[in-house]
Amino acid sequence: MADPPRLSLVVAAHNEAATIADVLRRAVAAMGEPCEVIVVDDGSSDDTGKRATDAGARVIRLSPNRGKGVALRTGIDASTGRWLIFIDADGQDDPDEIPKLLAEAKEGVVLVNGSRFLGSLREGAISGPNLVGNLVMTGLLDLLFLARITDSQAGFRLVHGPTVRAFDLRAVEYEIETEMLIAALRSGMRVVEVPVNRYRRAAGVTDFRRIRNGLRILKMIVRERVSGR
Repeated sequence: MADPPRLSLVVAAHNEAATIADVLRRAVAAMGEPCEVIVVDDGSSDDTGKRATDAGARVIRLSPNRGKGVALRTGIDASTGRWLIFIDADGQDDPDEIPKLLAEAKEGVVLVNGSRFLGSLREGAISGPNLVGNLVMTGLLDLLFLARITDSQAGFRLVHGPTVRAFDLRAVEYEIETEMLIAALRSGMRVVEVPVNRYRRAAGVTDFRRIRNGLRILKMIVRERVSGR
C-alpha cells in the first residue's frame, strides 16, 4: 500500500463551474509536490463536478445541497494527507499564496489561518456589513477564548490532518470555519496566522446569507464557550 500524501487539497463547491478548474490547476501548481485533490460538489446544478473531475480531482457528490459545513466535513473525512489545505472555489483566494501557509507547517502547529485582515481586501472582496460582522465575531471569539485571532471566518487555511480528522465537528453551514478554529485553539497546539489577499468573486453568486449565517456563527461561538467541549 502506498504511503498517504503529505498534502491534501480539500475544496467545497456549489455551482462554481466557471472557476473550479482554474482554482484547482493553480493550487496544485503552487503546492509543488504530489498531492491529493478532493472536491466536494455540494448539490451543484451546473458542471462543477465534471469540470473538477476533468481537472484531476476526486469528486464526492452530495445531493441535495447540504451546506458548506457538511461539504467540508465530508472532504476532511475522505482525506488522507498529513496537512490539509482549504481554499474557496470561487476564485477569491489566491492559490499562489499557498506556499505562505506551507511555510508554517511545523511541528506543534495545528492550523495556519490565511488572514485577510493581516493582508489586504481588494475592491469588491467583501461587503461593508459582512466586514463589520466578521470583525465583531472575531472580537467576540478573542474575548471569550482569550485568543488573538484577526480573521475568525477565513476559508483559506492549512490544518494538521490527523488532528482535524479527530475533531468533533458538527457545523452544517458557514460556521464551519469558526468551529474548526475554536477546536484548534483548544487542541493545545499552535494556531498561526499569515497575511493573504482577498479578491472580488470571479463569477457566480455566494450562498452566504448575512443574517441567517451571521446568527449561526454567533450561536456557534456562544455554544462552544458555554459547553466547553
